[in-house]
Amino acid sequence: MISELKKTTEQKMDKSVEALKLDLAKVRTGRAHTGLLDHVMVEYYGSMVPVNQVANVTLIDSRTIGVQAWEKPMLGKIEKAIRDSDLGLNPANMGEIIRVPMPALTEERRRDLTKVVRTEGESAKIAVRNLRRDANQQLKDAVKDKLISEDDERRAEDEIQKLTDRHVGDIDRLLAQKEQELMQI
Repeated sequence: MISELKKTTEQKMDKSVEALKLDLAKVRTGRAHTGLLDHVMVEYYGSMVPVNQVANVTLIDSRTIGVQAWEKPMLGKIEKAIRDSDLGLNPANMGEIIRVPMPALTEERRRDLTKVVRTEGESAKIAVRNLRRDANQQLKDAVKDKLISEDDERRAEDEIQKLTDRHVGDIDRLLAQKEQELMQI
């Protein structure tokens, strides 16, 4: 029972760290990357789909994303979807391909984005700590129901604390890396 609890807790903590990675990937730095447009939705035959399902999204250079629609009539819709997104981008339709230049970030905008990154990181840490609390509560309930001994409970709590510390450390490293990326000119 204890090993099963540790395994599921670790898997949930891993998912929290992965979710943070995905959230951080959406925070724009000065450089272009194709993942930036992953959550931009475009209307395609009556349903909303991500841009990468109706077009090839590539990097033209370090500050420009290229979007090449699979169907010519989709170019205008894709351009409008990118322009209307919350990313603050200004795409240019070149006929065959849409060029999406990345504007340079101002110092003030970099600081704002750093605050956003820290908030995301704190949310991930809270999620990991909540998982620790839930696991420890399950251990206490198991002791109360006489399923495990108090010694086993203490050992398991120590191991769960080590898992928590490791995942919080991973989150801190991801945050430091993203902040450094943001402040780079």
